Amino acid sequence: MQRNTLKAWFLVHKWTSLVCTLFLLLVCITGLPLVFWEEISHLTGAEPEVAPAAAGAQPANLDELVDKALAQYPGDVPLFFGWDDHSPSVYVNTGARPDTPPPEMHTAILHAYTGDVLPAAQFNEGVMYFLYRLHTDLFVGLPGMLFLGAMAVLFAVAIVSGLVLYGPFMRKLKFGTLRTGRSRRLAWLDLHNVLGIVTLGWAFVVGITGAINTLAQPLEQAWQAEQLGDFARQYENRPRPTRLASLDAAVATARAAEPDMQPAFVSFPGTGYSGDHHYGVFMHGDTPLTERLYRPVLIDAETGELTAQPQLPGYMTTLLLSQPLHFGDYGGMPLKILWALLDLLTIAVLVSGLYLWFKRGSTEARIVEIERSGLVENGPAESGRSKP
Repeated sequence: MQRNTLKAWFLVHKWTSLVCTLFLLLVCITGLPLVFWEEISHLTGAEPEVAPAAAGAQPANLDELVDKALAQYPGDVPLFFGWDDHSPSVYVNTGARPDTPPPEMHTAILHAYTGDVLPAAQFNEGVMYFLYRLHTDLFVGLPGMLFLGAMAVLFAVAIVSGLVLYGPFMRKLKFGTLRTGRSRRLAWLDLHNVLGIVTLGWAFVVGITGAINTLAQPLEQAWQAEQLGDFARQYENRPRPTRLASLDAAVATARAAEPDMQPAFVSFPGTGYSGDHHYGVFMHGDTPLTERLYRPVLIDAETGELTAQPQLPGYMTTLLLSQPLHFGDYGGMPLKILWALLDLLTIAVLVSGLYLWFKRGSTEARIVEIERSGLVENGPAESGRSKP
């Protein structure tokens, strides 16, 4: 590698790392408890313990469940109805108007068979929600999400440039070597390099999927404009229905249309997920992969008839697959523990990088440090100083 090339890669790594490190530390620290959000919620009582359904019991009527949820919040309208894949419970999101944003929604949890309203904290309250907002948008909505997405892209560039520098600097050392006898900075540098290469693949995947996740809102809006817009134009001269067809019947119609899938959640008219005139019954599979891939079934909210089964475009499939990869919540507790350990190692990489920045010296000194590995092509005139 020529000296100028090496210097260019070093400067890329230096500045991309420096710009994103503090924000990546925030994301890693807040992401650590979020990996165990479900378990923490159970331990703290934020999620209710749900009694199993009695033998032979039939699920409660969905319309009655919605009515019970609305009774908890008089004046609200239903927004979303969803099923918990891990317990016999359902949730109903309500709000003051159909376009109520998530921070202002109310949530009722009900037993899917008995219809009992279960005591549960609101999803948009508490310490875990505070950490979630810090992790995803810094409490400033879409601008915060896009900013963190840009930091994730810089992180990916820092990883690639760090890999390029790792080869010439560490090739003559055994893997895992920590040169503790020479200087503290050198030991920290070796630690930074070793932990960086160990976590490289995971950090790159989590960084890229994190960047993709920050685009969720624009991608959803693009999908709604692209596919739902075609259906909406068929209803553009009709007012939003004030009396809705049976939700229970709409879900039954969707099940019949997609017999090999199960309903994950239903969006009500006006929420943006299914236009102003349809229930959007989002179906999914029952495997760790297919349970993340939704297939919408649009049911006319006034007549209860099946309208369409649009396919999700490729960019929405990419978004849906990136979410479990980012949070590591598709392989049970073993995968969560692995994600947490890798997160801790990444925090160590970031902290060691900050230490090296404070002990940085000049750029020229760092280039000479790499040259002394004996692997930089300086030519005959400079070969004498390239001994290890």
